[in-house]
Amino acid sequence: MDLTALETAIGYRFHQQAYLRLALTHPSCGPQNNQRLEFLGDAVLQLAMSDIVFHAHPEEEEGGMTFLRARMVREETLCSVARQLRLGAYMRMDHGCEMTGGRQRPAVLADAMEAVLAAIYLDGGFGEAARVVRALWPREQEVPLPVTDNKTALQELLQAHGLPSPEYRTIAEEGPAHLRVFTVAVYSQGQPIGQGAGNSKKKAEQAAAGLALQALRGAEENK
Repeated sequence: MDLTALETAIGYRFHQQAYLRLALTHPSCGPQNNQRLEFLGDAVLQLAMSDIVFHAHPEEEEGGMTFLRARMVREETLCSVARQLRLGAYMRMDHGCEMTGGRQRPAVLADAMEAVLAAIYLDGGFGEAARVVRALWPREQEVPLPVTDNKTALQELLQAHGLPSPEYRTIAEEGPAHLRVFTVAVYSQGQPIGQGAGNSKKKAEQAAAGLALQALRGAEENK
């Protein structure tokens, strides 16, 4: 397959295109696949994004930078960039993987994107890989946290500050069985940091986590 169009989309012309071909080879094709490149690409992306966040937020503390970087290198963001490049269309995989939607599977695309960054690093050095990340990655404002992921986001933020996982407690249940409303409070180190309500405990926990996130981020911005 001609990979010239993909190189144009990436913004990098390979000296040894074999690196790119390997990056696009799914493990279903056998032992010569992109898993080792994926391992290396994860580290390349972490360093490139650390550099971006470090210079973009000169006043931010370590915990805040860790949280920002995590948003930018998570699977959803990698998958978004891979789809923008139509990476799935260029991948090599066996028939079974392709027939089960492998070309559009988020984990497959995210792994391939990391592998492509490793391929660029091996072919042209870290400077080129970092340049491609800066060119292709969305801005922080364009990577909102999913509303349904408030609990995960809160846990990541607390862990970034060296704190234990939050604790959720149901503090009230009201209304008839078919219109039940739950109120949940979320605690960090025994102290309440958010409270929310919903028609299920899961929704109430998400609401509480969302309010806790807003409060913690607001406190960080006002430091």
